[in-house]
Amino acid sequence: MTQKAELEILLAVVDHGSFSAAARALGLTPSAVGKRVYQLEQRLRVPLLVRSTRRMTLTEAGQRYAEEARDILTRLTALEEDIADDTGNLRGPISLTSSAALGQLHVVPLVIEFMELNPEVEIEMLLTDKIVDLVAEGFDIAVRSGVLPDSSLVSRKLMNNRRLLCASPIYLERFGTPRQPQELTAHKCLCLTREKQLSDWGFTRTVSGISRLGPGFSCNSLEALRAACCAGRGIAWLPEFLVAHDVQTGRLRSILQGHVEPDAGGGVYILRPEMSYLPRRVRALIDFLADRFTD
Repeated sequence: MTQKAELEILLAVVDHGSFSAAARALGLTPSAVGKRVYQLEQRLRVPLLVRSTRRMTLTEAGQRYAEEARDILTRLTALEEDIADDTGNLRGPISLTSSAALGQLHVVPLVIEFMELNPEVEIEMLLTDKIVDLVAEGFDIAVRSGVLPDSSLVSRKLMNNRRLLCASPIYLERFGTPRQPQELTAHKCLCLTREKQLSDWGFTRTVSGISRLGPGFSCNSLEALRAACCAGRGIAWLPEFLVAHDVQTGRLRSILQGHVEPDAGGGVYILRPEMSYLPRRVRALIDFLADRFTD
């Protein structure tokens, strides 16, 4: 049996929790699985698993070995797929995630175009406003907007993420148009769930008397905030890519822009885990998105 097969058996035991469950997944007998793990431990001269009647758990050495083995198998599989595809069409799976509004408006149409150009590529996409752990959940890439936090992920900027302070004409006629940021404390403010201070909306440091935003409506969805803003429920700080058409048609009006830092909204980025070998299909999708996104 090859070392690759040994690694696959060990990881199957780890993932399924027992020899019998791993055997069913691999199409082997439980005794064959147990024998291969025992032979691996004998060769390494260290126990990798703590055996119990209910579940297998990794020893400290087993934890280290399994983590490295998983990384090796992932890179080996990617290398084999890439070499097989090197002289032919792009093929194989790609998994990516994006925030809901950005994904629906920008990423999904481009992904569909990419798949039309590369019909043998299979794409699985998750739209969510939650921050997904790409490594833990096995995603190849993510497209996210905002200020990029420090992380071990490899990033590539696609465009600026300019944001606009907006309100509907109906709201402004009823409650008045604020001329200074401090006036927002007396207005109904539509905020992302964790936004509470005026400074969260990107105002310049010259704005004095920083205080809390006025109470209105908070939600974790930019689309929900846009809907509330268009319905005249208050003032919101929203990405230009989401409200540009509303502003152009007069459904929303932009206010207080001279008081906001130009780069306060950060950017739109494509992120991926750092790895020594990137499959050609993933690299092609990254380049495709970078070429199609424009400020």
